[in-house]
Amino acid sequence: MNTSRKLLVAFACLPLCVPSIAINADDQKAAPAEAAKPIVMKLKTLTLTVPATWNESDIQSRMRLTTLDIPAASKDGAKGELAIFNFTGGGGGLKQNIERWIGQFGAEGRESKVVKGKAGNEEYHLLELSGTYNKSVGPPIMRKTEAVKGYRMLGAIVTVDSEVYYLKMTGPDAAIKAAAKDFRKSFGGSSKSEELVEL
Repeated sequence: MNTSRKLLVAFACLPLCVPSIAINADDQKAAPAEAAKPIVMKLKTLTLTVPATWNESDIQSRMRLTTLDIPAASKDGAKGELAIFNFTGGGGGLKQNIERWIGQFGAEGRESKVVKGKAGNEEYHLLELSGTYNKSVGPPIMRKTEAVKGYRMLGAIVTVDSEVYYLKMTGPDAAIKAAAKDFRKSFGGSSKSEELVEL
């Protein structure tokens, strides 16, 4: 056998000499699916199912059942916040709470609407609000705010087993719009069941 033929045979054997690494395709697919699995939260009588990307905030309050961070809509954007409340005695009437939320936005350029929907057998009301938000800064006891333009709020008032829960999601307009569908789904709501109401 001449030298050139020997080289051809040697190169042909190379793939057989390289150790093979077994890769489980199912494991590769399972990792992202597991990361995307929703989180079920139990808060008294309220059960919420939220995306895995809605992480519990480092900033909590004794006045809240919990606070979640809502992801930013873009790499350079700011994140939003979902605060959940439940007050002994109900925390006031429906109209009173919605008007209080509306008052947290400046009157100029403010847009709002209230809808009523169904989550299972329970009724809920949802306020959608946009404009300039008077964002709380510093300790709540100081009552200091900062006017932030281009903000949006989704505020839901949900009753479960005679307990009233207040779900208030605020943040940059794009972040809250992107999270709106998941917000409704978290407590079993849907925009398809909603109708405009006047209070």
